[in-house]
Order: sequence, then C-alpha cells, then structure tokens
Amino acid sequence: MKFLEKYDFNKEEIASFLNNTPKKLIDAIKENKKLVGENIKYLKNLGVTTYRTIFLEYYSMFLMDHSNFVEIFSKYVPEDLIEKLNKNIHIIENL
Repeated sequence: MKFLEKYDFNKEEIASFLNNTPKKLIDAIKENKKLVGENIKYLKNLGVTTYRTIFLEYYSMFLMDHSNFVEIFSKYVPEDLIEKLNKNIHIIENL
C-alpha cells in the first residue's frame, strides 16, 4: 500500500487502513492500484481536501471504473460539492 504515500497518505493512515480493512478488499485495491490512484487523484485535483478521509472510510468506491467515478461527482457544481465534502464527507453516501 506504499503507493498511497504518493497521494500524501502518512504511514499511520496506511497502517490503520491495513488493520481495519478486510483482506479481500486490500488485495483488490493492491491489484487495482492504478485505478484507485486515478480516482484519488481526481478528488485531490478537484480540490477536495478530505480525499484521504473519504478513501479511508469509503475505500470500496475507489475501485469503481474511473469514468463512472467522475460521473458521480460531475453531476454537481464543483464549488458546492467541494465545500460540502470538505465539511462533511458523509454526504458522499447521497451522491
């Protein structure tokens, strides 16, 4: 999971993730790290400062096809979406 360090995850976040995530999902993320990285980078580049927390809580959604991932977020006005996600990551459940 060292690849997460490229996206500013620290060692403690990665260790916590590894200790609290089912092995099957960890394996899927490792096997699809390019896709997961693209989706993380998309949120980061969008300006969502809580992207790490979103990944740590909703990691399975980062296995979604990149075009579908982008489509979920592109339905909304970027500034409003960024503001809401930066205040409360749990609104992601309603997207």
